[in-house]
Amino acid sequence: MLRVGLTGGIGAGKSSVATRLRERGAVVIDSDVLAREVVARGTDGLAEVVEAFGDVLTADGELDRPAVGRIVFGDEVARRKLEAIIHPRVRARAAEIEAGAPADAVVVHDIPLLVETGQSDKFDLLLVVDVPVEVQVERLTRDRGMTRAEAESRIASQATREQRLAVADVVVDTSGSLAELDARVDEIWPTLAERAR
Repeated sequence: MLRVGLTGGIGAGKSSVATRLRERGAVVIDSDVLAREVVARGTDGLAEVVEAFGDVLTADGELDRPAVGRIVFGDEVARRKLEAIIHPRVRARAAEIEAGAPADAVVVHDIPLLVETGQSDKFDLLLVVDVPVEVQVERLTRDRGMTRAEAESRIASQATREQRLAVADVVVDTSGSLAELDARVDEIWPTLAERAR
């Protein structure tokens, strides 16, 4: 088994790379998906978030993500409190999924905040998705409807491009066309698959 840590800044194209790796046979464990699962309605994770932050539920009993975001964004203490609830649960669930993967699998852990959460040394290989900051801003404003200030604020709240590149074993630049991205993933996939055997 080859354990790959996949990361990149917001709007860098990490999901596009994860999708292409999955299409080629990787087992992709998406931390964002797991972060939603561990605080889904009826979970102990959601109960702990409500205990910590008060009534942050929608009318139908789901976590009100925008409300939580307003509480924790820009408040380091609140953010760390939320992370202390969510991150251990996500890691435990990811370990369960990995344990169920075939022995020769390429297991890709898609973790947006891999560098920020000190997990750089937890994988056999780190794959960093990279684009210039200006491309991130353009994508976030165009595709996610953020203002330029919102996009820049979100980017600034993450590890810097230099910090991610400093720990990268493999870099995938997604600033080109989708055909170029496919070619780059085709280029690295055989090496990943071989290392998993």
